[in-house]
Amino acid sequence: MSLTIIITLIAAGLFFLVLEILILPGGVVGLLGVLMMGGAIYASYTEHGEEVGHYTLATTLITTAVGVYFSLKSKTWKNAMLEEKIDSRVNTIEEGKLHIGDEGVTVGRLVPMGKAMFHNEYFEVQSYEGLIDPGTPIEIFHLDGNKIIVKPK
Repeated sequence: MSLTIIITLIAAGLFFLVLEILILPGGVVGLLGVLMMGGAIYASYTEHGEEVGHYTLATTLITTAVGVYFSLKSKTWKNAMLEEKIDSRVNTIEEGKLHIGDEGVTVGRLVPMGKAMFHNEYFEVQSYEGLIDPGTPIEIFHLDGNKIIVKPK
């Protein structure tokens, strides 16, 4: 096995090890990377002698340590993380805005949930009686906190 193939196996093994750490946890990809590096080191010892084997082993260990260090640095994780906070809410209904018996119309099909319009505002609603087609006149059947249950008019 040529030194080019040995270097390629070590680089691919290091890539798989970093891939295991950052993206694909579970052990399979990391184990494959370690096996590739181990096979390359073994091949360098058996085919190129003890001195080249020692250099290959030392270089592989140092390269692996540096690669793992840089993959675990905080900036690497910071670039991969979502930093936005979601502070929106679904169906925040002001007190006294909707009442049982209010009439509206479905915007989309309720299967059994969907959107409806009451007083020129959109709300997430749930059907009391199965599916309701779009554009169907509805009325509020029950209010439970932020949950609006409707039935066809």
